[in-house]
Amino acid sequence: QVQLVESGGGLVQTGGSLRLSCAASGRTLSSYTMAWFRQAPGKEREFVAYSSWIGGRTYYADAVKGRFTISRDNAKNTVYLQMNSLKPEDTAVYYCAAKGSGSSPYESAYDIWGQGTQVTVSS
Repeated sequence: QVQLVESGGGLVQTGGSLRLSCAASGRTLSSYTMAWFRQAPGKEREFVAYSSWIGGRTYYADAVKGRFTISRDNAKNTVYLQMNSLKPEDTAVYYCAAKGSGSSPYESAYDIWGQGTQVTVSS
């Protein structure tokens, strides 16, 4: 079973950048679709981006397209989320998630989750 640990969150001003990391242990990430979700205060958790287990195909939520980039380093067993041009509405707890096969933007499809890392964007 894979265990996921996120890091890299913090406080940043509007327009700034952060890079989140999700380090995996237990199994190699190369056979998993990896995704990032986020949950803002008082809101439901929402999809941000995924990197498919086959070919590394990526897919983004419209709200982050063009600003965020998901990538993976299978040698380091780590997935990243580069976040640029951050906005106050990006403030949330960001979660890394994994699923064994296929690709999906839906939270219910993922069965392995990290503990989350807080991102706060000040205006």
